[in-house]
Amino acid sequence: MSDLLDQLITPEVRMVLYLMVACIVMLYILSIVYVIRDAQRRGAEPWWLWAIISVIPIVGLLAYVILRPSSYLVDREEQDLDIALREHQLSHYGICPKCGAPIDRDFVVCPICNTQVRNVCPTCHRPLNADWKVCPYCRTRIQ
Repeated sequence: MSDLLDQLITPEVRMVLYLMVACIVMLYILSIVYVIRDAQRRGAEPWWLWAIISVIPIVGLLAYVILRPSSYLVDREEQDLDIALREHQLSHYGICPKCGAPIDRDFVVCPICNTQVRNVCPTCHRPLNADWKVCPYCRTRIQ
């Protein structure tokens, strides 16, 4: 039996087996590094926990891929900034005091309930804010 194994496992075959084992070990180490770096980028709170889970071969990596946060931390921050910017832009327009519909800054009446939301300049007929004393478009004094 020993002679048969010695004939089958030649130095070339042994070298190929060693290379295969080395590749598997390298892939395993790289998968651990990937999980740690990806968990940090995705903002996973206990990223060290994912590192521990990834130590379990194949099952840990599979568990991480299934349970990891769906988006990167940078993307979530960008979405939050975009939402804040849109809310800020909408706040410049205002809402109707009667029905709560969004109102553009040059609306004189609400398009939903027909409530007057701004005064109109008697000369140039442009919308004015309630606290303006002079029309900024034509310099007409407002009473």
